[in-house]
Amino acid sequence: MGNDANPLHNDAGAQHACGHDHGCDHGRLDHHHPRTDAICLEQVGYTYPAAIGVAPHHALRDVTLHIEQGCSLGIIGPNGAGKTTLLKIILGLLEGYSGSVSVGGLTPRQACRRGDVIGYVPQRHEAEWHFPVSAEQVVRMGLVGRTGLFRRHSRDDLAYADHIMERVGVRDLRGKAVGDLSGGQQQRLFIARALAPRPKILVLDEPTVGIDEAGQSRFAQLIRELHESLKLTVVIVSHDLQAIAAGCERVACLNQTIHYHDAPGGLTRELLAEVFHHDIAPILGR
Repeated sequence: MGNDANPLHNDAGAQHACGHDHGCDHGRLDHHHPRTDAICLEQVGYTYPAAIGVAPHHALRDVTLHIEQGCSLGIIGPNGAGKTTLLKIILGLLEGYSGSVSVGGLTPRQACRRGDVIGYVPQRHEAEWHFPVSAEQVVRMGLVGRTGLFRRHSRDDLAYADHIMERVGVRDLRGKAVGDLSGGQQQRLFIARALAPRPKILVLDEPTVGIDEAGQSRFAQLIRELHESLKLTVVIVSHDLQAIAAGCERVACLNQTIHYHDAPGGLTRELLAEVFHHDIAPILGR
């Protein structure tokens, strides 16, 4: 979907929206920069097939989105908007979509197999917290994609994993069982696991669910620091507009298709009401 088809997009406001030299300089959704784009989606659509008693469901329609290297992008939308479907496609977990997708210049499945292209932080409820592993073992699991399942990790890789634990503030928890950690500590631990293989892209799925307000503020600060210091491309998928606005330089509103892609300050109550289909005062905290 190009700008001509989307009057909600503001070219002038999108230019240099991030204010950083390392990227995020797109002015149009349909502009592709092959040398600098980290993730590219061109006219992507996906329909879940019919099942017994269930009609086909169109999850995504004509989604065009270019995420430039070094950007931090939040993708928001209501339940059923296609966020999970889009995430699965980017992570190489879902085939059969229309259009084209590239991640780091590779197909999503190739990027996933590489192990060091994209780091993924799942929702906390998807993890098994009673599994008897230490915090350090969890982080080192992230190295498997880089070195292979049955190969020994190099000293350099182990040292970097330890360094990342220090950076995210969980190094002192190395020997503790993962199930004994708080929600915020677990979240930081899984960020460290995702970053252990040194990816250039970090994708987080609903990262603030189950974390209190103070923890959410610390999380946003951590992501900003990692984004800048590691020169990461960050993509946060969430229904929480406040978390997105606090931690991201750009935002995309998704409800089957892209309704808006620009700086968070350009969001209006009318636009959000259209995307979320209800009064957005609770979302804005007003």
